[in-house]
Amino acid sequence: MTDPVPIAKFAEIGGGLRIHYHEQGEGRPLVFLHGSGPGASGFSNFRHNFPFFAERGFRVLVPDTLGFGHSSKPDDVDYAMDFVLGALERFLDQTSVKSAAVIGNSHGGALAMSLALKRPELVEKLVLMAPGGLERRETYLEMKGIRAMLKVFLSPEALTRDSMKKLFSLQLYNPALITDQVIEERLVIAETQPKRVLTTLQVPDLSSELGQIKCPVFGLWGADDQFCPVSGALKIAENCPDARVLLLSRCGHWVMVEYPDLFNRLVLDFLKLC
Repeated sequence: MTDPVPIAKFAEIGGGLRIHYHEQGEGRPLVFLHGSGPGASGFSNFRHNFPFFAERGFRVLVPDTLGFGHSSKPDDVDYAMDFVLGALERFLDQTSVKSAAVIGNSHGGALAMSLALKRPELVEKLVLMAPGGLERRETYLEMKGIRAMLKVFLSPEALTRDSMKKLFSLQLYNPALITDQVIEERLVIAETQPKRVLTTLQVPDLSSELGQIKCPVFGLWGADDQFCPVSGALKIAENCPDARVLLLSRCGHWVMVEYPDLFNRLVLDFLKLC
């Protein structure tokens, strides 16, 4: 049976760990960082986006962060930001990325901001789609989508297509986008994930450090997001020195999935700016 999440390349990052990633195109490096959740992967998050940029002069890299996709999923570590970020840094080194534009969604957005803060020379521009890391942990745990995600992942019962569909009904404003293909992509990965991945995932509140992000930032947020509070959009606009933010009505947590053509066009325009 063909894996619904295609296997592409692997980068060995040391310690017996490896990062799986998709790579397309040639030109300026553009790195996509996916969000968390049961069965998440770079391909599942950005399958409607990264080929568009590869066809328009970018060297696109779409890694699966540790614990997700086809990357290593150690069951004896905590998935704190420093652990995941260190793996990303080693991945960029292994793939000879010296500087790149970085696109991040949810946990991937928090990871992208963390990279820009720790290694500003690596990040030319940031595109942030409803990034985490802008509130206290307790605030996220009050969000309906986060509560549902943890309930599904930590349930003693096995993940089912029905439970995944219920979770995705909170991810997306438009239920028509919850296809069998999306569910299969998620389930095949979720079945390989230790529960430790999500139970130890730690994202610091970076809101007080936004003023230190000097590169241009483009933020996108769905007004109906049930995972990351929309208040984060204003925090980006008010505190990042060089930022623009777009808030979309009738849109949930995944702008790039619900409005792929708009997302691709606006992000391309942003990346082309000097």
